[in-house]
Amino acid sequence: MPGITGLFRHPVKSLTPESCNSLAITSDGRIAGDRVLAFRFQNAGDPADWTWQTKHNFAGLVNTPGLAKLWSKFDDDSRHLQIYENSLLIVDGSIDDPSHRTAMSKTFTDYVMTLNDNPLSGHPERCPLVLVGDGKQPLFHDSADGLITLYSTESLAALGAAVGDSDLNGRRFRSNIVISGMPTPFNELSWINKSLRIGEMEFVVTKAITRCLVTHANPVTGKRDRDIMNTLTKQFTGDVPLFAVKLQLISEPGVVSVGDAIEVS
Repeated sequence: MPGITGLFRHPVKSLTPESCNSLAITSDGRIAGDRVLAFRFQNAGDPADWTWQTKHNFAGLVNTPGLAKLWSKFDDDSRHLQIYENSLLIVDGSIDDPSHRTAMSKTFTDYVMTLNDNPLSGHPERCPLVLVGDGKQPLFHDSADGLITLYSTESLAALGAAVGDSDLNGRRFRSNIVISGMPTPFNELSWINKSLRIGEMEFVVTKAITRCLVTHANPVTGKRDRDIMNTLTKQFTGDVPLFAVKLQLISEPGVVSVGDAIEVS
């Protein structure tokens, strides 16, 4: 029986995730604390409007691969945000203080402008980036459904071997749940429309995830160094580059933890 070996949440859209021992599932079937903040283009709408928008309206890995090397610390209680490049502190402040938000937005904008690949150079209408989100609602997923994502270590190892990287970092896939103990690589793709139980919670596996250029960015170096999309289509999934699946909660919410077993029916 497969089980959970890794859990991740992404407080800030596109930045390196936090590794967690457990994750709370919200009543609408999302990960608490996941994608609750983001840096959006100035011309993408009212700063107080946090309705879903396409990822192309944000500074993110699709347009700024260098963001992959950034990691964040967000304290749910103190509401304090820090963003680092390795050990260098870049952004630091309270999301509840408007002056801090303004300062963090400017600092992050200045950082993005230093990167060779970025969506701001030549686009003054997008500047400065605006820190959006209340730090509570998981609003800034790449797709409007915002469901929980899962892949297996067996799939990651097979893909790593195919691209010539035995240490392929799974963080480039921006997933929430990592499992081990599958009979074959990519077996989770056969779970579509099946029911899945974790503890007392039940989910439906709704779809496989089509991958984009985001996955090419190395989470350590911030450089696009692996042709993930073509490798997936040519060696594993056919016409569409698929990796990982989405889960929709169909029971009462709860908590998932490392070590929990996965039951599929």
